[in-house]
Amino acid sequence: MQDTTIRIASYNIRKARGLDQRRSPERTIAVINALGADVVVLQEADKRLGQRLPALPRAMIESETDFDLLGVCPDDISLGWHGNAVLVRRGIGAQLRERITLPGFEPRGAVQLTLDVGEGLTLVATHLGLLRRDRRAQLAVLEHATTGDARVVIAGDFNEWSGHRGLEPLAERFVTHSPGRSFHARRPLAGLDRFAVTQGIDVVGGGVEQGALARVASDHLPVWSDIRVPAAVR
Repeated sequence: MQDTTIRIASYNIRKARGLDQRRSPERTIAVINALGADVVVLQEADKRLGQRLPALPRAMIESETDFDLLGVCPDDISLGWHGNAVLVRRGIGAQLRERITLPGFEPRGAVQLTLDVGEGLTLVATHLGLLRRDRRAQLAVLEHATTGDARVVIAGDFNEWSGHRGLEPLAERFVTHSPGRSFHARRPLAGLDRFAVTQGIDVVGGGVEQGALARVASDHLPVWSDIRVPAAVR
């Protein structure tokens, strides 16, 4: 059996509101479709106030993409949990394992799921806080939540400007990978959007989508990583 390579993308869609201040789900969907990803984790996938209505219509995801929306929200209104939504390409099995409430000054969360690829892969989708002390506490929670898993990818908006500080809770088990500068979309200066993978997982590629549409669709550019997962032993 051959190993499987899966492309995981992360995109803070800013509630589908572009730098031109237009809310355009169609534009956001077009950017997502251009990524060639197998799984896309989204941040700010829901509006923030009131019922937290989805920024992308479910019907549009179904009709205009090859993805299924993983049911991570406990109600039928929002796409995500604390704005974290997960799109999985049709034909790839995925199961939600846990919704995780993260500590900190602002309400934050993560979703943990299992992907049926190779020997299996645990994926955590998250959007960390604005304060470093909160981010450290949030990463400690995520590290603990995945302690029993051999192959783990944490993906999302880490909100960390430093390449050396703030990621200490992951240092023992994880290697953090920044595909490139993703913020601000108009003039990318920082790699806020990242992947942390357990040691032993191979990252065989990665990048930042810098097309003209992506540069106006959100204040973040989408990032992606190609992850090699060992084949299942039979």
